[in-house]
Amino acid sequence: MRKLLDLYDAAEHAQDPALPQSRGIVLRGLQAGRSSSAMVQAVLEQLDARDLAAMVQTESGLDGQGRWLRLWLAPCSTQAWAPGHDTMQLAETLGLATQTSAADLQREILLTLLMSPTGLDVPSLDELVSTIRIRRNIVQAARRTTLAFDTHAAERPEDCWTYDEDKGFILLPGVPLIDALIKTTQPAVSGRLYSFSCYRATEYVILLGIAQELAQCNPELFERLQSLWQQRAIMSEEFHNVFLREQGSMDAPLPPLYYVPGDRVWFRNPDEASADACGFEGSWVMYLGGGEFTNFWKQGQPYTLTRKCVEIYHWRHGLYQDAQGESQIDEQRIEPLIEATLANPVELARVMALMTRWREARGVYTEAGGCMDTTREFARWVRPGSTDMPIPKT
Repeated sequence: MRKLLDLYDAAEHAQDPALPQSRGIVLRGLQAGRSSSAMVQAVLEQLDARDLAAMVQTESGLDGQGRWLRLWLAPCSTQAWAPGHDTMQLAETLGLATQTSAADLQREILLTLLMSPTGLDVPSLDELVSTIRIRRNIVQAARRTTLAFDTHAAERPEDCWTYDEDKGFILLPGVPLIDALIKTTQPAVSGRLYSFSCYRATEYVILLGIAQELAQCNPELFERLQSLWQQRAIMSEEFHNVFLREQGSMDAPLPPLYYVPGDRVWFRNPDEASADACGFEGSWVMYLGGGEFTNFWKQGQPYTLTRKCVEIYHWRHGLYQDAQGESQIDEQRIEPLIEATLANPVELARVMALMTRWREARGVYTEAGGCMDTTREFARWVRPGSTDMPIPKT
């Protein structure tokens, strides 16, 4: 807390009234008859963030949906800690030990949400608490996840799942969903690696984070989720529609370095030829905080933005045709190319200038396109009375 206050004091003295203002968090479902200051105090206390009071600005009002309270981080703090809404150095700047401290991880999540450039409209304080906990759950699960990359094969623990060609992997009778997801994704529990694509890997990690929170805050919806997975899996586009919401768009992109721990992020392969190889159209990852993204294939070696961009750039140099004439990527061939680029400042600058451009629309490939996405995906609301997670009834 002392470092936080010292940094705030330094930022306040450097405050520029022209600094862009974050939209932050808009809270609804507030108790009538309480003053704005009392509501702010109650919110920060519930989030274990009373020490942020001096750094959080607020306004309140009434609209067609009822009373609302908007909270956002003071512009001077945002500019000092995350200039240009670049949140990737936030944990280091504030001395947060997010890998080992759940409290520090939750602090990073809250601060990045308070910096939101587009705003997060939340139906209740309880829903905000669940939002932060789901993101925390996802990050903690993702850090423990290691899998075997395979776009054609798929494996699951045989004592947890059975496979149906039409329904996907479904739970065996009596197997708890949370336990099955943990055993499938975390080799420290199962003792082995199971084959996944990167997209399916993010689904399992997100599902685990959501299920853990539902079990705590909405048992009825959790039981519906458990029952559904005993009959069929939710995958791909349906998974996105049921469990996730999306911020940003091609027309109104989020700032390129604005990430909140627990975001699902897409890095596109801008090279048309190598993007034709199955599984190399791009890379789906989860943002872990602290400037790190998941590397589900190598234990304890998360990606930085730089390494992820350089790796995707060099996929084009590993392209070959297999015996069946299918496009493939030789990842061993490109490993020394990645290391050489990372070690060469001039070449690294050239590659990053190309790759950190906005991605183009699906199906469009020109020299102007990079791999940076304009959107982020994160979990829908889960609390009784405000959930918008349309889990099908069985």
